[in-house]
This record gives sequence, C-alpha cells and structure tokens, in this order.
Amino acid sequence: MLRGTALLAGLTGYGTSMAMMVHAGLGLDPWDVLHQGLALRTPLSIGAASAVVGVAVLLAWIPLRNRPGIGTVANVVVIAVTVDAALWLLPAPSALPARAALLVGAVVLNALSTVLYIGAGLGPGPRDGLMTGLVTRTGRSVRLVRTAIELTVLTAGWLLGGTVGVGTLVYALGIGPLVGLFVRLTPPRLLAVSGWASVRDRRRPRRADDPAGLTTMGACQPVMKNKLPTQTC
Repeated sequence: MLRGTALLAGLTGYGTSMAMMVHAGLGLDPWDVLHQGLALRTPLSIGAASAVVGVAVLLAWIPLRNRPGIGTVANVVVIAVTVDAALWLLPAPSALPARAALLVGAVVLNALSTVLYIGAGLGPGPRDGLMTGLVTRTGRSVRLVRTAIELTVLTAGWLLGGTVGVGTLVYALGIGPLVGLFVRLTPPRLLAVSGWASVRDRRRPRRADDPAGLTTMGACQPVMKNKLPTQTC
C-alpha cells in the first residue's frame, strides 16, 4: 500500500512539474529539448521522438542489468494523463516573477517526485532507470551522474536545434543536487527495495573497522561481550 501510494504520488507530481515548466515559459527540460530537436530533424513528432528515445534508453538498461516493472509502464500512462490535466487546470502566469517562481517550484517538485516513484521499488521510468543503473555500476554520486546525463542530453538537443532557455539550465544544474538531497531525507523504509537503496548506502561513511565499506544499513554486527561474540541489530 505504501509503495503504491509513493509510486502514484511520484508519477502525478512528476507530470505536474512538467506542466509547470511549460506554463513558466522559460525553457524546456533537457530531455524535451532533445525530443524537440529530433522532431525538427526527422519526420517524427515530439511525442514519437520521446517514444523512440525511451526505447533506446531501455536498451541501454541491458548492460546495466536493470529490470522494468509496473512502475515503468505506469510512468508512461500516469505522467501523460497528469501533464494534460495539469496544463488545463493550472493558470499560466504572465508576470516574470511568477513565472520564475513556477519554474523553481517545478524543478523542486520534479526532484521530489523522482525520488518517490523510484523509491517505491516498482520499476523506474526509462530515463531514471538509466541514472540509478549508472550510479550503482560506477559508484559515482547521484548528483554527478544525474547532472552529467542532463547536460549530455541538453547539448545533443541544442545541437539538433531544440529550444534552450534559462529554465533549461536551471533544471539541468539543479535537478542532480536536489535528487541527492531528497534521497538522503526520504525515510529508509521507502528505499529498502528500490534502486535508491544501493545509491544511499554508498553515501554512508565507512567505519574504522570496516575499511572496505562492507557494513550495510540495518545489518546485524558482531559485538564482543564477555569475550563471546553476540549479534546486535
């Protein structure tokens, strides 16, 4: 029940954040810059370009040993419905301060929503699965991997002719640190079975008696008591 709620809340929030960026009118997120660039250079629509990119990213999961789940499918359906609904319901401000505030709120909501729906452990979306897979396989931080992916996609989209604005740069530079922050703040029970579990464990400081970093969160450890080893959890 908790995992299903986290999945639904995360996907709904993610779709809402996308609509907020559209209404802010200050630039698309890097992936949509790429989709738009592909649409300009090929007969594909932006939606079709998004689907093609999604399939290509899923193929990249193979060497990373990621597995899709119900959340991977729900990612496509729930986000698509939410974006359309949010675009219809949310007002589009005209004043620059209001648009800037909407943009900042969109990036923060996007990061929190990403952590929630991946943390549900029911399968990440294609693009976020790529991120968690790379973090796990390379041992690099969420901030570094997410930022590197976003900047790479942004550059490719811009070279193809996609529209880049100040909001695009804010998203590309801010999403990685924000996702890393929310991973640290999210209750461990929401991350225990998800792609974030190994990501979060990598951030834990190593103990002086465990230089290899083999100690895991919540594991039982041997303790000497009256010269006899016992287990504490």
